[in-house]
Amino acid sequence: MERATFLHRLTGGLLTAITGAEILSVWAGSAWAEAALPWLVIAVTLVLSVQVRAGRYLFAIVALLLTGALAATDPGWLDIARRGLLTAAFIAAFFTALATLRSVAQTSPAIRRCGRFLAQQPPGRRYLALTLGGQMFALLLNYGAIALLGSLATASADAERDTEIRRHRSRRMLLAIQRAFTSALPWSPLSFAVAISVALVPGASWADAVLPGIVTSLLMAGTGWALDAAFKPRLSAPPPARTPPDGTWALMLPLALLLAILVVSIVTLYLATGIRVVGLVLLIVPVIALVWLALQQRAAPPDAPSISARLSDYAFSELPAYRGEIILLLMAGYIGTVGAPLLAPVLGGLGLDLAEVPAPLLLVSFVWIIPLAGQAGMNPILAVTLLAPLVPEAAALGVSPTAIIVGITSGWALSGVTSPFTATTLLIGSFGRVSARKVGLGWNGGYALVTAVILSGWVMLYAML
Repeated sequence: MERATFLHRLTGGLLTAITGAEILSVWAGSAWAEAALPWLVIAVTLVLSVQVRAGRYLFAIVALLLTGALAATDPGWLDIARRGLLTAAFIAAFFTALATLRSVAQTSPAIRRCGRFLAQQPPGRRYLALTLGGQMFALLLNYGAIALLGSLATASADAERDTEIRRHRSRRMLLAIQRAFTSALPWSPLSFAVAISVALVPGASWADAVLPGIVTSLLMAGTGWALDAAFKPRLSAPPPARTPPDGTWALMLPLALLLAILVVSIVTLYLATGIRVVGLVLLIVPVIALVWLALQQRAAPPDAPSISARLSDYAFSELPAYRGEIILLLMAGYIGTVGAPLLAPVLGGLGLDLAEVPAPLLLVSFVWIIPLAGQAGMNPILAVTLLAPLVPEAAALGVSPTAIIVGITSGWALSGVTSPFTATTLLIGSFGRVSARKVGLGWNGGYALVTAVILSGWVMLYAML
């Protein structure tokens, strides 16, 4: 067996084992599964480190150095390191679970028809259609929503013969897709923003955060739509007559049905079991993906790959292909957890006591600090896992845990549209044939500034209420 094939199979096997152990830990309270998770994370990190470029495995080296610094300064370093490894394990399991749905959705003809219909909407309603439809796709495909809709939007724009119209159409469609994705982050139970924030803030839950998260989402999406409508480009010549899109809005029904099944399953099992929503997602999403795959298989031609072949391809080919992203996510969760105790004495030495900062001001600071950290190359996961443990508990601040979640997820979403180091801006830049920095600061700079001011008001209002 070739070295690359062996490493791919080992990577897929370890990620699958981490996901299975995490599910057993959450659903069955298995002590042995939880005890195995740190060792599985260490193993997969070592395997991934020999497969990725230097820019990625340097994060593992930083994690090792921070662990050494913590061991030299804190007698309880082993417990902190273990907590960091468990955080990394959860992130790996969450990513693996979500990717199952993305894998199956990308081979669904119905999903592609939905995306093509949205991309073909006329200019007057295209941005709004992509915003609403993009949020639905974001729930199912995560970053795959940008890849799918971005490719369809680019194909639609490239079909336009007029160079000026093609350039404007491509930019506006790609921005609508990106902003739709990021505006779903504050409320989606399948987003890392919600999953990690809820896990880090004591007393927080998705059930409490979903409604204010939807308000955040509406403010972000509404601001984007208003700015697009107010500053739409003026063409040097009248646009040509448009051909109507292929199909009707009925094409969105399969997507809406799938989302309804997902939400109903989560809510029903949450009420029946009391397990945290992020824990429910770990099992519900792969089960839905497996059922959907079986339904696809019934309509597939005889020579199509079998279900077992599709599952093997997912575990040993698709998952290892994300090795760069996975090690970044793992190390971001670990470094943030281990780095927070090292940062606390530094803040104390500077005379900065977060407990003395007015709660509304402290929460509003997340709206600005997280995107600014993104400009310096700090992944939102790293920024949040580093900063959240330093924040006093909600009761000490005189606010609800949900108020902290609203502040964190607002900043996280803004980082997603501005940071040149996030997957969203990198993907949009590749489709738009511009740099990620151009997307983050050039295309989205004004939108981010206006939205940050609006969200600051919303976070402050919710904290005071």
